[in-house]
Amino acid sequence: MKLASALTTASLLLSVNLHADDWPQWRGPNRDDISKETGLLKKWPASGPKTVWINEDVGLGYSGYSIVDGTLYTMGARDAVEYVIAVDATTGKEKWSTEAGPLLQNKWGNGPRSTPTVSDGRVYAISGKGTLICLNAADGKEIWSTRMVEDLGGKLQSWGYTESPLVEGDLVVCTPGGSAGTMAAFEKSSGKKAWQTAGWDDVAQYASVVPAVIHGRRQLVQLTGKSIAGVAPEDGKVIWRHDFPGKTAVIPTPIVKGNQVFVSAGYGVGCMMVEISEDNQVKQIYANTDLENHHGGVILVGDHLYGHSNKGGWTCMEFATGQVVWTEKKAVGKGAIHCADGMFYLLDEKSGDVVLIEASPKGFDEKSRFTLNPQTSQRSPDGRVWTHPVVSGGRLFLRDQELLHCYDVAGK
Repeated sequence: MKLASALTTASLLLSVNLHADDWPQWRGPNRDDISKETGLLKKWPASGPKTVWINEDVGLGYSGYSIVDGTLYTMGARDAVEYVIAVDATTGKEKWSTEAGPLLQNKWGNGPRSTPTVSDGRVYAISGKGTLICLNAADGKEIWSTRMVEDLGGKLQSWGYTESPLVEGDLVVCTPGGSAGTMAAFEKSSGKKAWQTAGWDDVAQYASVVPAVIHGRRQLVQLTGKSIAGVAPEDGKVIWRHDFPGKTAVIPTPIVKGNQVFVSAGYGVGCMMVEISEDNQVKQIYANTDLENHHGGVILVGDHLYGHSNKGGWTCMEFATGQVVWTEKKAVGKGAIHCADGMFYLLDEKSGDVVLIEASPKGFDEKSRFTLNPQTSQRSPDGRVWTHPVVSGGRLFLRDQELLHCYDVAGK
């Protein structure tokens, strides 16, 4: 328990030491996709927010971005190699790039999918074929690496490895999947393996691990194609587990509120919310197809969930009951969602339209929109604009393959 306490303390210190506008990992400091920034524009000019810069060479792929101390970190493929790439967030100029592994190839588009995680001057990233690499944030020098498949017994899936590594105290956590153990943790300084889950050997899917405190106990929550589980960060033991009927691909990041866990998946699966008791028994509260989120993400604001559903389009649902509050199917197509300063930024995966609406259970209230321009000519015919939007430092970052866009949404 001393280690668990130390992990919790270290994680809290990490969040305290971050700048207010830093976005150090997938879905932000709390992995909830809610920016803490204020003072942003509530309406954009007719032509959209002002373009600050465009970087035209961050490589192919769907990797997201982390922004820390004025540097943006992402991944991209150039020729037959995947790279971790650092870009000056103020100017858009590249600072460095470091090889992360060989090229992942498939019909939906080649290249990496993972978002790098930045912690204590280091960058942790996972290549499409499953190399977990640790780099020095200042110059990109490799410190250590390990391979999900070859070293951890993982199994490469159709879309490759897409999760973003989690730094938990002195550990970095990932999900190789397979018979050697679904999740694994490494000493973040040395890369030495600390543990791999025993008795839980689900094949990895595409969701990322979420840290949580449930009934006062720190744990790591993950979703696979077969189950939802909470794992002890100190030793990798499974604390609780519940069946989940995933199909084809399970992608959205779990959401934890108190002792309740919400998950969703596409391909007709839908969503589920479970409740964890003090003695780690799991009770299903509801399951339905009303918020069947494929991969654009779901966000919890207050007591309501928001995201795109394959069933009803953009959807607002009560977290506690699973009851739908509103839906909107015509205004904007399927895509990703991000929250900042009381507003949702919706990105249509087909058109590249970016729509600004109020984050409210009262209804879909559009305030502004613009279309991402230019868009790539290198996207696979089966690909879309899938990289999620992020607001950091008063700027909106959008990506379409090798094109990385930065917009001023603070109006300053």
